[in-house]
Amino acid sequence: MLKRILITGALLASALSMSTMALAQSGVAGGAVGGAIVGGAVGGPVGAAVGAAAGATAGGIAEDARPRFRSYVVERKHPSYRYQNEVRVGAELPSNGVTYYEVPSDYGTTQYRYTVVNDRTVLVDPGTHRIVQVID
Repeated sequence: MLKRILITGALLASALSMSTMALAQSGVAGGAVGGAIVGGAVGGPVGAAVGAAAGATAGGIAEDARPRFRSYVVERKHPSYRYQNEVRVGAELPSNGVTYYEVPSDYGTTQYRYTVVNDRTVLVDPGTHRIVQVID
């Protein structure tokens, strides 16, 4: 019994460590992966699904707030930056020519900024200029 508890504890510690690293490296996508790992270790397949959903919203705009946030951004009428590549999570925007705006606290606390790229609202890591969430 003690051996089983120790193994479970070690797996959980490892999963938590990987979750933190994934979130730090990849924002929302990393949070989803890390959440799934931790959730799976704790609660099996159902825990993995719940953990992925919770991890995906960590630091980003939660699923239920996205329509309201989209409306907020549209009302601001920010100009859309024209980007030649695919607008997707992980894409790196140029450091010049793109204007980044703070996310109001009404939509959660986040370290990210938002901008409009090819008429799509995206969250961007201000340090790396990588897209961490596409708000569709």
